[in-house]
Amino acid sequence: MQRNLLLVEDNEMNRDMLSRRLLKREFRVTLAVDGAEAIAKAKSERPDLILMDMSLPVIDGWEATRRLKADPDTAGIPIIALTAHAMAEDERKAREAGCDDFDVKPVELPRLLEKIQGLLNRSANPG
Repeated sequence: MQRNLLLVEDNEMNRDMLSRRLLKREFRVTLAVDGAEAIAKAKSERPDLILMDMSLPVIDGWEATRRLKADPDTAGIPIIALTAHAMAEDERKAREAGCDDFDVKPVELPRLLEKIQGLLNRSANPG
């Protein structure tokens, strides 16, 4: 079964590179370039998982995550924070905003795929 990911990334080069690598792994990828678009697409597309850049225009990833987790329609969608900030404080802040996991940029695809698969398996088999 093909899983649908929402990739929220404002940097075109990062977005293009990561989306192509995910497509090769048989994921369907929907793209958003800012937090407002991420919220709208999460509601309309119902992705299986969201990869959320935290430094975004319009609405940043922290606030977009808080809004998605506060909305009963999107609260159950797992979110992985993607950020260039690799400090423990950044991971704590991402988790407090509602992110289910955290990964640093530049993305190491094998590590990210492991996190994606773990969250997809957990959401498919809650409990």
